[in-house]
Amino acid sequence: MNIRTALKRDYETIYELVKTAFETAQVSDGTEQDFVLRLRDSSAFLPELEFVAEENGLLIGHILLTRQPVLLSAGTLSAVLVAPLCVALPYRNQNVGGRLLGYAGEQAVKLGFTASFLVGNPDYYGRFGYRRVGDFGIQNQSGIPDQFVLGCELVPGAFRGVSGTLSEFAQ
Repeated sequence: MNIRTALKRDYETIYELVKTAFETAQVSDGTEQDFVLRLRDSSAFLPELEFVAEENGLLIGHILLTRQPVLLSAGTLSAVLVAPLCVALPYRNQNVGGRLLGYAGEQAVKLGFTASFLVGNPDYYGRFGYRRVGDFGIQNQSGIPDQFVLGCELVPGAFRGVSGTLSEFAQ
């Protein structure tokens, strides 16, 4: 498996990959592929933080990280949103998602980001260090149930001395 930066020529395939992957996801609203398009068109988009996993020329996974604003009342934080992460059904449970998440996090750190947020299954993402944002002094006011709004330090100590509010996700 190879992980690389997504290219514009991949966009159509990524759209179909995301759509198909979320048809079999535990939680989905059916619009994740369109959310990718909105994020790419937003000021939060960082093309150097969109990655694909491929095997033998076939795209089998995708991850997109965008700038994530946090309204801070104390401390400093440079954060990204992970949305979405997906893996094609035949390649699930083979650590493709974990490798994409780890690689994308490493690249985000190289660009100066210190923390990551996402909306997802706490049992799955907990394996990678994600916990409820409230555990880090960040209030969730996004309207999404607290147990699904998760954060992770990309750099150890990133949330130390930080307090604030997460009221919306990068659009």
